[in-house]
Amino acid sequence: MDSTETTPTLGIVLGAVLVVVGIVAYVLSDFASVTALIPAIFGVVIAVLGIVGRQTDRQRIAVYGIGVLALLGVLGSVRGVPDVLALLTGGAVDSTIAAVAQGSMILIGLVLLAVVARDLFAD
Repeated sequence: MDSTETTPTLGIVLGAVLVVVGIVAYVLSDFASVTALIPAIFGVVIAVLGIVGRQTDRQRIAVYGIGVLALLGVLGSVRGVPDVLALLTGGAVDSTIAAVAQGSMILIGLVLLAVVARDLFAD
């Protein structure tokens, strides 16, 4: 697989991971917070963009879309960094589920941003 196929394929895979994270967070929160589904919503759109990006004539726009969504996901989750750090260091947090979901959004978003940047600046 060459680098022009990497971002769309990774978008499909990591989009699916975000869908799982969102659904699991929603279920583990006893369906109490619809905001737990935010990673799933981002994941669906990222995966769809990855599928679209597998078509060579729409690849560039799909990569831009994945990059924008990854950036929005990171920025939207950054307020959870203190909870993620507390969780990683054994501290107490209000919601372990939210901290894990936000940490997942940040990590996956940063990975996608790195791959998008590599693809866009490699041209």
